Parts: sequence; structure tokens; C-alpha cells
Amino acid sequence: LLLLLLQLCAPRTSPQPHRCPSGCICTSDLLSCSRQMLQRVPQALPPTTTTLDLSHNALSQLHDRWLAALPHLEALHINHNQIRDLSPRAFHNASFLRHLDMSSNHLQAVKRHYFEALVSLEELLLYNNRITRVDENAFAKLSDLRKVYLSWNNLTAFPFHAVQGLGIYNLRTLDLSSNNLSSIPVEVLAALPENIGNGLYLHNNPIRCSCPLYLMLQRWNQRGFSSVKDFSEEHTCKVSDNVPRSLIKFLKHSQMFENCSASAEDAHLSHLEATVGQPILLTCNTSNTSLLHTATTYMWITPHHEPVKHPGNSNGSLEVYRNGSLRIAVAKPWLSGVYVGLAMNSPYNFSRMCEVNVTVLYPKAAGETFSTGLTTLLGCIVSLVLVIIYLYLTPCRCLDCCKKPVPLSPPQECSAQSSILSTTPPATDGPNRKASANKHVVFLEPIRETQNGKIRLALGEDFPDPKHPKVLQLKSDSESISSVFSDTPIVS
Repeated sequence: LLLLLLQLCAPRTSPQPHRCPSGCICTSDLLSCSRQMLQRVPQALPPTTTTLDLSHNALSQLHDRWLAALPHLEALHINHNQIRDLSPRAFHNASFLRHLDMSSNHLQAVKRHYFEALVSLEELLLYNNRITRVDENAFAKLSDLRKVYLSWNNLTAFPFHAVQGLGIYNLRTLDLSSNNLSSIPVEVLAALPENIGNGLYLHNNPIRCSCPLYLMLQRWNQRGFSSVKDFSEEHTCKVSDNVPRSLIKFLKHSQMFENCSASAEDAHLSHLEATVGQPILLTCNTSNTSLLHTATTYMWITPHHEPVKHPGNSNGSLEVYRNGSLRIAVAKPWLSGVYVGLAMNSPYNFSRMCEVNVTVLYPKAAGETFSTGLTTLLGCIVSLVLVIIYLYLTPCRCLDCCKKPVPLSPPQECSAQSSILSTTPPATDGPNRKASANKHVVFLEPIRETQNGKIRLALGEDFPDPKHPKVLQLKSDSESISSVFSDTPIVS
């Protein structure tokens, strides 16, 4: 009884808080122990961690079930360490892990048991290791795997026929570049779905030159596959096995492949044109009895390398019928491209049925009678006519000046200034006037001399008598002009 009372009266202790390992940085769900020269994984790991960073250390091994204390882990970075091998249960209790970075380690191979427990894995980074071998079923259980990076290793071969097990509906990237691959099964790669071919990187490998290899990669390049288009100059092939450095950039310098004939698949490529807004139905010839099986299902690969199965995609724009036909609800320009139809008897056994190159065009406008060039020419002609009218047919602003004089009558000047500056001899000169080439010039010199604010006329030497009636008229006109522009009042 006394012991019971002591237990009831004893103060309750609160649970110990999760401590951050020494030298590490801890946040709400992130634990970073990077660049700490760790040779072993820290013992106390906060269970709330979703991202664990152990990169740039000296780790050489990972013990079994070491991730059991991290039930919510989604991303693990253990790159730039010294790991050579993995125990059979190294990644057990990590079923929620989606991103694993083991690049820049000392791995020698990718064995079957390495990653089979990571059923939710989507990205696997294994580049810059020392991998010489990949087991055939190393990724067989990773149905959600989307990206695998195996570049900068020592691979001489790869089990391409096992690629069908790499999540055929989800795999987008398989990077095998910068290895020592000497041969690849072109017939196996050519039968892969379009989404895998678009992300299969094979550049910087000493692959043996052949017409099937050239035609396959040239075909992928024409279809805009980023794996070939973005690295066209890095695709090399070996001309001779006896000459170690006989590598050529065969996509850039393709003279030696000019006699390679086109493949049969390209010959069976059909073409279809459609108008924007109309529905499209794509069908394949399924007369081949080997494709007709009770368990056969159908799938189409779109030009954007997305697989579409029955009943269709999520937004309903593409629909796959049970007989293998594909219906595009509304044709859009961005839906143009090559559609590939596949018949599948099992998740790992499929065959290509047909390929259809769809081109979506805009409808021509009704009443369109002129071409663009003719319309441009007519516009230029109209503009030229308007310029001519503006230059030569502009109305006269001085209506009195533009009036034609009445025949046989003295000229009507609009002002004294126009009559003074005129150089044409008057038509009313006397009959005794001699014809001469000399011109009588009358000019104004308003700055030389003024009298009472009036402009004084300067007469030419050969002008007639100043008392001539015409001169008197000019003098009176000039006086009237000066009176108008003078500040002095006019005195009659």
C-alpha cells in the first residue's frame, strides 16, 4: 500500500524532446548532416523527418533497417560518400521514399535486392559511380519509377529487354549516356513506347555503327525526341573495333549512311489531316490474328509521349474504345503529331499496331478571293495614287490669285507686292516699245531707307520715268502697305 501511494504521488515526467544530432541542422521536417565527415549514420534521428541529407561525408556502409526510425521519409540524399555495397535490408521500412540520390559513390553493380523494397520510388540517381553491371530484374518491382540516371559509369551492356518492367506507363527518363556501351539491340528499342524513347539517352557511348542504329536515332530526331535532338552532336558510333578512337558524330556527319534504306515502320506511317474543332477517329488495321486475343488491351501514345488507355485521359479529350480506336473529341493545333497504337496481352508483352501522323489545320475564311501577295500589291498601288493626288491636286488656298484673268484685259494683281515682284513685262505697253531681252526689276529695300515709317522703293536703272502712271500706281500701293504695317496713324 505504501508503494502504491508513493507511485501515485510521484511527479510525472514529460517525454524527452527529439534532439538534433551534433553538427546537424534540424527544422520541422528536414535533417541536414552534410559535410560533417561522418563515418557512421547518427543514432538519434528525429522521426518527423521527411528529407534527410547525408551528402558529402565518409559513409562506407548502411546497416539493415536503419531507416525504421523515419516512417515519413520521402527524400534521401547520400551522394558523395564511399558506399561500395548495400545490405539486403538496407532500405527496408522505407516504403514512402520517393527520391533517392546515391550519385558519386563507389557502387560496383546494381543488384536485384538493392531497391526492391522502395515500392514508392520515383527518382533514382546513380550517376558517377563505378557500376559495370545492372541485374535484369533490378527495377522490376518499382512500378512508380519515373527517372533513372546511370550516366558516367562503366556499363558495357544493359538489359534493355527488361525496360518493359520499369513502369511502362510512368518511366520518362533512362539516362545511360557517357558509359562504355558497345552495342544495343535496336529491334528492342524500336519497339519501346514513345514515352520511353523520348527519354532514353545514349549519347557519348562507343556504340558500333550500323544502319539500323542510324535510322532509329534519325527517326527519333525527326519526331523531336529530346534525347536525340538536344544531344545530336554528342551521339557517336565506332567505325572499327580494331581502331580504338574511330568514333564519328554520325548524326552530324551522315555521308556514310546515305545508302541506308528507310525502315519498314516509316513506310507504314499513315497521314491524316483534320480541321480545328472537328472530332478525329484513329483506327488501326487489326486483321493480324496474333493481336486478337481475349486478354488484349489497347493503348495509344500521344505526340507528347503520354500513354492513354481505355477509357481515355482524365479530361475526356481523348477516348480509347475497346476495339482499339482512338477518338479525339475536338481537334486542336497542339494535338498534331504522330500517334502510336499498341496492343498489349500483358503488362510486359506488347506490340506496335500502327502509327498515324495527324495534322490539324485552320479552316480557310469564306470569301477569301485574294492572296496575300495580291492584296499587298493593291495596297501599294492605292497608296501611290493617294500620294500623287496630294502632291499635284491640292486645292489653291488663295482663291483670288488662282482666278484666270479675263482675255484682253489688264492683269488683276492680288496685292501690290505681287505686282512689284513680277518680272513679266506688262501686256499693255505702248506700241512703240522695243522688244528686248532685258527685264525690268523692281525690288524692295525695307532696311535701307525709311521715311515716316514708310517703305521706300528702289528703282532699277532702266525703269521708265518715275512719273509714269504705272510707277505712280506702284508708289501708291506701297504707301498703302507701309501704312498698314506702321504704328503711325494714317493722315489723309
